[in-house]
Amino acid sequence: MELVLATFSALFTVVNPFGAMPVFLTLTQDDTPHNRNQQALRACIYMALMLSVFFLAGQYVLNFFGIRLSDIRIAGGLMIMRAGFGLLTSKAHRGRKVSKGVLQEGLEKDDISFTPLAMPMLSGPGAIAVSIGLYTPALSYSALGLTIFSIALVAAVTFIILRFSHQLISYLGKAGLLALSRIMGFIVLAIGVNFISTGVLTLLSR
Repeated sequence: MELVLATFSALFTVVNPFGAMPVFLTLTQDDTPHNRNQQALRACIYMALMLSVFFLAGQYVLNFFGIRLSDIRIAGGLMIMRAGFGLLTSKAHRGRKVSKGVLQEGLEKDDISFTPLAMPMLSGPGAIAVSIGLYTPALSYSALGLTIFSIALVAAVTFIILRFSHQLISYLGKAGLLALSRIMGFIVLAIGVNFISTGVLTLLSR
């Protein structure tokens, strides 16, 4: 249970579905509720699959390029910290920052579930770095299964949040979204610091 909670909290704060809500609603503003829900469901399935693949195969990719896990933790920590600072200083009601080109492309597409929703909004570089960093050779098969379950749990909760995004935004308002953004930003910042410190200590211990 501790592994599930730790993995869920680390991934959920980096995925941050609350920050994706405004952009999701903008991109699906002309869709029917049924189509909007289908887009959210497919995006969460894509996200779970991508994060699971990076968790299981990321170490092999790093080995192929000669990159150590401590290196990816330091680099990922820097990206996560940058995302945390962005959440602490951004206007939450505007949603995550996406380029105008990506936003315009999303408005013109019939299916936004894979891009830009699943990638890069939900499973961006920070979430991928966390997924790769979760893997260690010492993990047992049961621990691997629990981590995959945690990723699926993050996807399920993300779908529920996107599914009820209209109601949540109406209930929370701009002030509530801003408060959530600041809380998420602080936690994400702490995760980034943890990744960097773990990577540095691993390098120094060799």
